[in-house]
Amino acid sequence: MERALGLLPPRFEGRARWLLGTWPGRIGVGTAWSLQRIEIFDRAMAVAAQLFTSVFPMLILLASWFGNTSQLLTNTLGMPPEAEAQVDTALQESGSTAFGLIGALIVFASATSLSRALGRAFAAVWALSKPKSSPRAVWRWVAVVLVLALTMWAIRRSETVADGIPPPHLWGQVIAFVMLVAVALFTPWVLLHGAVTARALLPGAVLFGIVMSFVRPISNVWLAHALEASASRYGSIGVAFTYLAWLYVFAWIFLATAIIGQVLVTDEGRVARWLAGPKPVVRTERSDAADEVLIEDQP
Repeated sequence: MERALGLLPPRFEGRARWLLGTWPGRIGVGTAWSLQRIEIFDRAMAVAAQLFTSVFPMLILLASWFGNTSQLLTNTLGMPPEAEAQVDTALQESGSTAFGLIGALIVFASATSLSRALGRAFAAVWALSKPKSSPRAVWRWVAVVLVLALTMWAIRRSETVADGIPPPHLWGQVIAFVMLVAVALFTPWVLLHGAVTARALLPGAVLFGIVMSFVRPISNVWLAHALEASASRYGSIGVAFTYLAWLYVFAWIFLATAIIGQVLVTDEGRVARWLAGPKPVVRTERSDAADEVLIEDQP
C-alpha cells in the first residue's frame, strides 16, 4: 500500500493518506481491492454454474424420494404456471424422476464440485492457500450441498406457513433471514475446516442476510415475470438461463458480503477488534491431530 501511495501525484497522495486514515476509507479501499484480488465476477459465474448443476439435481433427487417431483421442485423454486409446465415436460421427457442408487451416488458425487468451488473461493477471500482434496473432506462437501438445497426448500416452506401469522409477511422474512445467516456462516466454516473462527465469519454472514432481505422481494417479482416470459418464448432452455442469471446475482452477493466481512474483521481499528474478538481470526495450528488440516499457511 505504501508503494502504491508513492506512485500517486503529490497533490493526490495527501488526500489518499487522509482517506486511508479513516475507517470508512480503509473499509472502502480494502473492499474494492479484495473484490479485484479474488476476481469476483469470474468466481461468481463459476459458483453460479456449479449451483445450477449441483443444487437443482439435488432438489430433483430429494423430491423424487418424497414423490411428486415436479410439484415439490417448482414450489421450492417459486415457478409461475408457464415455467412449471415446461419443467413438467422436461422431467417427463428425460425421465429424471427415476433415481436409483447409482443415479443418487452420481448426483452426490457431481454436487461436490460446488463445495470445492466454494472452498477455493473462500480460501481466496481469506488469503489462504487452496484447500487440498482428501477423503476426509467428502462429508463436508456433501453437507454443504445438502444444507444449501434444504435451505432453499425450507425458506419457501416457512414463508407459506408464516403467512398466516400476523403481521403478514414479517415472520417469513425473519425466518428467512436467520436461515440465510446460518448458511453463510456454516458454509465457509465447514469448507475451511475451521481455519477461520466462526466469530470472524459472522459479520459477513449477517451482512449477507441483511442484503438478501432487501434483494429477495425484488428478485421474486422479477424472477416470476422473467421465468414466465422465458418459458413462453424459449421453453425449458429459457427457464434454465433465467435461473442461471438469478444464481449469478446470488453468488455475487454471497462472495461480496464475505469479502466485506473479511475486510471488517481484519482492519486495524477498534471496530475490527470488537468484531473479531480476542482470538486470532485465522487459525494456523492443528486443533485435532486425528483430523488432517487441509488449509496451508501462505508461504
